[in-house]
Amino acid sequence: MRLDKYLKVSRLIKRRTVANEACDAGRVLVNGKTAKASTAVKAGDILEIQFGGKTVKAEILNVQETVKKEAAAEMYRYL
Repeated sequence: MRLDKYLKVSRLIKRRTVANEACDAGRVLVNGKTAKASTAVKAGDILEIQFGGKTVKAEILNVQETVKKEAAAEMYRYL
């Protein structure tokens, strides 16, 4: 799955366009490397997202095309 879509589906970032802009600005790292919005992600990858002065680090547990809001937090684990 594309990184921008994963960020939206997992609700780490609220909108796909915002996820796209964050990737373009270089604020999203996958396994320690700056990632484009089109980067493919899979279970086991480590994401680092920089929100202003705060950095969020999470591990991808599973990848699903659609998920209900209540189950979205089960797609990743904060580190």
